[in-house]
Amino acid sequence: MLPELIINTDALSYNSQKVSELCHKNNVRLVAVTKVLCGNPKIAAIYLENGADVIGDSRIRNIIKMKESGIKGPFMLIRIPMFEEIPLVVKYVDVVLVSELDMVKEISKHAFNLRKKQKILYMVDVGDLREGVWYTKACQEIYQASKFPFVELYGIGTNLGCYGGVIPDEKRMNILVDIADQLEKKGIKVNVISGGNTSAIYLMEKDQLPPEINEYRIGEAIALGTDITNGRSFEFLRQDTFTLKSEVIELKVKPSVPEGKIGKDSMGRTPHFEDKGMRVKAIVALGEQDVASEGLIPMEDGVEILHASSDHMVLDVTECKRKIKIGDKMSFRLKYSALLRAMTSPYVEKNFNSDNGKV
Repeated sequence: MLPELIINTDALSYNSQKVSELCHKNNVRLVAVTKVLCGNPKIAAIYLENGADVIGDSRIRNIIKMKESGIKGPFMLIRIPMFEEIPLVVKYVDVVLVSELDMVKEISKHAFNLRKKQKILYMVDVGDLREGVWYTKACQEIYQASKFPFVELYGIGTNLGCYGGVIPDEKRMNILVDIADQLEKKGIKVNVISGGNTSAIYLMEKDQLPPEINEYRIGEAIALGTDITNGRSFEFLRQDTFTLKSEVIELKVKPSVPEGKIGKDSMGRTPHFEDKGMRVKAIVALGEQDVASEGLIPMEDGVEILHASSDHMVLDVTECKRKIKIGDKMSFRLKYSALLRAMTSPYVEKNFNSDNGKV
């Protein structure tokens, strides 16, 4: 059924292999992140088969689903857990991100009950203002965290680009290296410095990554072959990993600007329209409940996405070389925001394909 999200297994295999090769060449452990993919077990298996060292996800239920589907892991929970999730985290997760001593204390209690040494990756905020202890206070707090029983300091890490849009650079990375050095002077060995995500890949490409950084957590580059923070597509990766298809349900010639006073749309946005006169408009059965329309890229020249409501997306197909008809299928590539919502939406059918046909 439509809308349909077609997942190209060959393209994902290729991207996973190429990213893992780049990481391993730089002595970097690859945590392949499946959160945008809702922890899909088949995709997780593809990642592990093609060089990923760890599977990372932000939702404990995704990790449980993958484990119950036979995915061996190891698994890293890359979002700091809520207190109510901690029993499941200790049971199912190999490494968990943390940034609060109270959280570590609670993890220690539950790890004691299971007689498990729970590995923690203590997050440091080096400027992006998302999770992590502020870097000037990091050494003392992480030292305290390492002293809890039944807890093992797996390493330290940071996140850049996702919230504040801060681009990773050598200076940001070296802050982590300095913190690791300070901890080792206190007798705390830091085996892992998890310093990178998709936006930091360029540091490996340009040989600018400090050698002490030995782990990356990468999702977007493998899934889409893109780096939204730095505004680029990777030349050595494929972008044909996902294709979204839907059907034309209306085709009319209409004005390019609505008549009447314009307020906000159903999503609370104020739409803007350019007066181009009368245009051929196609409505496809696809809306904001299915996908983030601003993250879609039409696969045919001469097709422009105008706007979307919860259930309808309006296209300008005036310049399209193909003569569009009712019932025709329209195809789109996806940016990160669109893939996230399409994978999450129960109304979008997910089907796997390869370069040579269905799998």
